Amino acid sequence: MVRYLSTVLALLALCHGVQTGAQTKVSQQPFGKLKDGKAVEIYTLFDGKIEARIMTYGGVIVSLKTPDRAGKMADITLGFYNLAQYLAPNPHFGALIGRYGNRIGKGHLVVAGKAYQLALNNGPNTLHGGTEGFDRKLWTAKAIPNGVELTYVSKDMEENFPGTLTAVVHYTLEGGALKIDYTATTNKETVVNLTNHAYFNLAGEGSGDVLKQEMQISASRFTPVDDGLIPTGELRAVKGTPFDFSKPTAIGAHINDDDDQLKLGHGYDHNFVIDSKGGMTLAAVAHDPASGRVMEVRTTEPGVQFYTGNFLDGTLKGKSGTLYKQRYAFCLETQHFPDSPNKPDFPSTVLKPGHKYHTVTEYKFSAR
Repeated sequence: MVRYLSTVLALLALCHGVQTGAQTKVSQQPFGKLKDGKAVEIYTLFDGKIEARIMTYGGVIVSLKTPDRAGKMADITLGFYNLAQYLAPNPHFGALIGRYGNRIGKGHLVVAGKAYQLALNNGPNTLHGGTEGFDRKLWTAKAIPNGVELTYVSKDMEENFPGTLTAVVHYTLEGGALKIDYTATTNKETVVNLTNHAYFNLAGEGSGDVLKQEMQISASRFTPVDDGLIPTGELRAVKGTPFDFSKPTAIGAHINDDDDQLKLGHGYDHNFVIDSKGGMTLAAVAHDPASGRVMEVRTTEPGVQFYTGNFLDGTLKGKSGTLYKQRYAFCLETQHFPDSPNKPDFPSTVLKPGHKYHTVTEYKFSAR
């Protein structure tokens, strides 16, 4: 009798989608076509509480809906609801970034003793993979348990990076957490640094600036930059500076302080060195006191770029019909350090044939 009741209860739970380990629903819809006629699709992941929508163009997180403390849902990522706006110039909203996330100074690269000159698309530097990084590519997709697998093959010398690189990214949603699992292999020595460029506003996209939202970053050091936002090579202690987020601190508490680094970045646009002993580490916790939403970021990466939307200028109209203005969002881009190929003391981003690049980042959502 007990066994029979257990079976019935399990079946009832399954019908209502509340059983322990319930599988995330994954669905697929068309999202438009590129100029060459190739179809773009969007995958919707729903775990019973959180909804994430992932587009095959650029691997973009088009929307991410989470509940506040009262259970009210809101989309907490900036972006657009139509493909045309993503095809137009935009600041990488929600996209997968590669082959090399963040900046490479003067576009200069030496791999296996050979020099390469990359496109200069950010002043005198290369940013986020060059003129057409992975965020401007159509990825091949297929549904997997709890998510979607995206694959892109970057040919040898694409954007002047050596080696044919095969990148595979798994987006999975389970238990209130969106996990991004990145792998890559190459047929020739190269460099790789993949990340995601989601712009978060825990109060809901288009709701205003994020200056009252709180940030905590597990980093006792950061990498100061020069006037081109390229790391100088120093690992500077955050203690006693506006970069100390060791305790929950309002993003706007010190953002306008008289500090050379804040002036260079027009706010926060810096790599933080995660205090890690290896493996998945809690890198940051963001909290919106008004809605109660909390986002915890865990990663295997050694760094995270904290960016406060300093270059949003009110010219782009987002999903809510709101113009996205300066500091209407923040980014937490898990990564190896910027300009690592030119900084031998930084963790290496070199990938050789026969080896696998593999990193994992998880964004877990709750409310309090």
